[in-house]
Amino acid sequence: MAPRTGVLGGTFDPIHLGHLAVARRAADAFGLGRVLLLPSRTPPHRPVDPSASLFHRFAMVALAAAADDRLVASDLEMGRAGPSYTADTLRALGATGLGAWQIFFLIGADAFAEIATWREYPAVLDLAHFVVCSRPGAAAAALPARLPDLAARMIPVPIPGAEALGLRHSDVTERRETRVFLLDCATPDISSTSIRAHARAGRPLAGLVPPEVDDYIRRHGLYGADDGAAPGGRPAAGNLHD
Repeated sequence: MAPRTGVLGGTFDPIHLGHLAVARRAADAFGLGRVLLLPSRTPPHRPVDPSASLFHRFAMVALAAAADDRLVASDLEMGRAGPSYTADTLRALGATGLGAWQIFFLIGADAFAEIATWREYPAVLDLAHFVVCSRPGAAAAALPARLPDLAARMIPVPIPGAEALGLRHSDVTERRETRVFLLDCATPDISSTSIRAHARAGRPLAGLVPPEVDDYIRRHGLYGADDGAAPGGRPAAGNLHD
């Protein structure tokens, strides 16, 4: 049987430690065999085009994924024309032989709060489990009150606590029903926007992105970074977006 597969999509402009924390903590909580990191070709909810090319964004994702055997850089959305809609991506994964109950789509609580605006809502929720992670200022536990129409399909998952719910075992898979799991996990308060600003200002990126990504940004002069600047220094805070 195919392993339980996590899916974390995003612009990844650039990928950062907040993205990786979400992927790893979801993998731990749900016993995921792999988490696909999918750079979006054309993000539908982003008002401006990504700063870095799709080639550079994928390369940074591949570098970041190399440190954890569970993380896989995926080019699934790279060849698709038009906006990268989640419903299309989940159907493409289903076409590879994965059942909807084997796919765990990872998303922040702030983004999931806008789910009613997504293309093919509410049908998109039947294409995978949705794992909604708490974000600074956006607690997953607040979503049942905010989205009462979806409250019946939401299941809180404290950390640690997946084992108690049987999520590592066969109950979810055998029932073949998709759910919205509310994952209460602390992740670094980082944003790709603040990282780009740091690079333009010549400020250090240590503690914001993996060292390999830091080096790549500088070597290629992405986001206005000085390719002669040495990595290192103290990070600054932001929000997990992009």
